[in-house]
Amino acid sequence: MAKAPAKQSAPPATPNRPRPDEPQPYKASKDELLEFYKQMLLIRRFEEKAGQLYGLGLIGGFCHLYIGQEAVAVGLQSALAEKDSVITGYRDHGHMLLCGIPPKDVMAELTGRQAGISKGKGGSMHMFSVEHKFYGGHGIVGAQVSLGTGLAFSHKYSEDGGVCLAYFGDGAANQGQVYESFNMAELWKLPIIYVIENNQYAMGTSVNRASAEDQLYRRGESFRIPGIQVDGMDVLACRGAAEEALAWVRAGKGPLILEMKTYRYRGHSMSDPAKYRSRDEVQAVRDKSDPIEHAKQLLEKMGVKEDELKAAEQAIRKQVNEAADFAEQTPEPEPGELYTDVLVESY
Repeated sequence: MAKAPAKQSAPPATPNRPRPDEPQPYKASKDELLEFYKQMLLIRRFEEKAGQLYGLGLIGGFCHLYIGQEAVAVGLQSALAEKDSVITGYRDHGHMLLCGIPPKDVMAELTGRQAGISKGKGGSMHMFSVEHKFYGGHGIVGAQVSLGTGLAFSHKYSEDGGVCLAYFGDGAANQGQVYESFNMAELWKLPIIYVIENNQYAMGTSVNRASAEDQLYRRGESFRIPGIQVDGMDVLACRGAAEEALAWVRAGKGPLILEMKTYRYRGHSMSDPAKYRSRDEVQAVRDKSDPIEHAKQLLEKMGVKEDELKAAEQAIRKQVNEAADFAEQTPEPEPGELYTDVLVESY
C-alpha cells in the first residue's frame, strides 16, 4: 500500500487587519528624562505622605496608592496634548498631579477640606476637574471605561482633535461594560486609548487565577481592536507606546488597547495587608524593576550628577510636606456644601 504523502504544514496566516507598528522606547533628551524622573518621584513621595496621613487618621474612607506604577502615567500622559482627556478608577492621585492639578489641592481633597479640588466632597476616590481635563476618579470598577468611551464620542462629535486616555486595571478587565464599550468604540472609530494597568493582583487575586486570557492586550481581538503589551516599569517604553498609540488613534483608525505590565508595592488599598504574596516577591520587583531607580541609572549614564538628583529630591519633599501642612490646616467644608454640586443645573 502506497504511503500517504507527508502533510505540509501551512504557512502562518497573514494578518488581515492593520496594526500599529511595534513601539520603540522613547529617545528622551537628558532634560526630558530628568523631568520624567521628577514627576515619578513627586508621585511616589506624595503617595508615601498620603499613606502617613491615612495612618494618622487625617484621611478617611478608602485610599489606594500608586507606588510602583509611576512610570505608566508619567510615560503616557507626558505625550498628551492640552485637548486630550484623562479618566481613571480610584487609584487616581498620580494621574491628577500629571494633569497639572497642584499637590496641595489634591492633598486637601484627600483630607476632606474645602480647598480640595472637589471641595472636600470627593476624597481619594472621586476627584474631578473639567478645567484640567481630568474626569475622575471613579469608585465603581470599570465604570470609567464606559464614561471614557463617552468622552471619546464627545471628542469626535465636536471635532476638537482630542483623544481620551481611559485607564482601568486587570480586575476591571473582566467587567461586561468594558466589552460593550469596546464594541461601540470600534464601530464608531472613537478616539480612545484603553490603558489596562495590569499590576498583577487586582484586589488580591493574581491575574492568571482570575482571567482565562491573561494576556490582556488581546482582549480587543473579537472587536477588531489591536492591542500592545508594554513594560510598565520603564518610563521610556511607556512614552514610546504612547507615541505609537496616539499616532494610530489621531489618524482616525479607532481605539487601541495598551496593556501596561506593572506592579504595585503596597496593598490594593491602605486597608489591605497583601497576604496573598510574599514580601520577597515585592522586594525582588523593587530591586530589579523599580521605575524610578531605572530612570536614575539612565540619568547618571547621561552625566547627571548625584548632587542634582539630591537637590530634586529635596525640592519634591519640600513641596509634598507643604501640601500636607496645607491639607491639615485648611478648614473643612461648611455644612451647606452638602447641597451644592448635586445637579449640573440649578433647580
